[in-house]
Order: sequence, then C-alpha cells, then structure tokens
Amino acid sequence: MTKIGELVQTADWKAEKHVPVIEAPEQVKPGEGFQVTVSVGKEAPHPNTTEHHIAWISIYFHPEGEKFPYQVARFEFAAHGASTVGPNTSTIYADPVGTFSMRTEKSGTLYAVSFCNIHGLWESQKRIGVG
Repeated sequence: MTKIGELVQTADWKAEKHVPVIEAPEQVKPGEGFQVTVSVGKEAPHPNTTEHHIAWISIYFHPEGEKFPYQVARFEFAAHGASTVGPNTSTIYADPVGTFSMRTEKSGTLYAVSFCNIHGLWESQKRIGVG
C-alpha cells in the first residue's frame, strides 16, 4: 500500500507551475509577528479553469526539536469560472494566493502543500530562523 507522503510531488517552482511558493523572511525576532504569502503559479502560471485548478493550499510550521508540525493556515479556492450556464462561463475566478501572519519563539520550517484537481499534491518548504 502506498503512503500519502509518497504521493506528494516536489520540483523547482520556477519551472513547475504546481509547486507552492512560500514568501517569508528568512530570519525573524522571537515572538514578533511576520507575514507569509503562499501562491501557486508565480513564475509559470497555473490554469484556473473549471476543469483544471488549484483547489487549496495548506501551510504547516515544524518548530525545531518538536515531533509534529502545526497547521497555521489553509486557503480554499472555490471559484474557477463555473456558473449555472456551465463550465468556464462565469467571470469569477479565485487566484491561488493567500497571505497570513504568524509568530514563533523557535526556528523551524514552513511547509506548503497545494492540491491540483488534475495533478495531485505538491509541496515546498522554507526555513525560518529565529534570533
């Protein structure tokens, strides 16, 4: 049986349109809030159609020395051009971008996982130093 972790794909976000991009400072002060933006399709735009879209992005933070990561944010994108008339007939589209603020007392790693309805799960990570 395949484990879920074996199904998560990674690649360089500059060449692969499905990889979530994490934009955050590399170094922060202990306990001080900082902003994080995650997006899919930063360099290579991802289609955003009824048939092919990013459904969600979840973000986790794994503090150094702790066993498990914490989910810190989740963004769901529900508008992909569908309407009562049919697929790709609406003028409403949600872009796969989300911004949130967080704070931590420990250094660690941010993980972003995105889900494309056609191409599955994609992951990226970014280290955040505290000091």
